[in-house]
Amino acid sequence: MDEIAKQVGLRIRELRKARGLSQEALGEKGGFHYSYIGQIERGEKNISLQNIAKIAEALEVGIHQLFSFSYELESLTESEQTIKEILTILKKLNRISLLRFEMC
Repeated sequence: MDEIAKQVGLRIRELRKARGLSQEALGEKGGFHYSYIGQIERGEKNISLQNIAKIAEALEVGIHQLFSFSYELESLTESEQTIKEILTILKKLNRISLLRFEMC
C-alpha cells in the first residue's frame, strides 16, 4: 500500500510541476494546506477518494491521470504537451532574466 501512495504522490508532483504550480498554489486551488500536499507527494499520507478528486480538479486533470505512473511525454494530451513546452520556455527565459539581473 505504501508503494501506491508513493507512486500517486510522485505523479501529483509531476503534474503540479508541469503546470508551474507550487505546493502552496496547488493547496490553495484544492483547499488544502501546502504541507499536506507535500506529505501526499512524499507518499506519507493515505489520501481519501474525496481529496484525490479535489486534487485532480485543482490540477485540471481526470482522476485516472493521477494513477497513470508513466512519465513519458507521449502519455500527455496534445494540450498538456503544449503547456509543458511553454512552461519549459518560460523557465528558461526566467533563468536568463535572473542571470542578467545578477550581472548588473
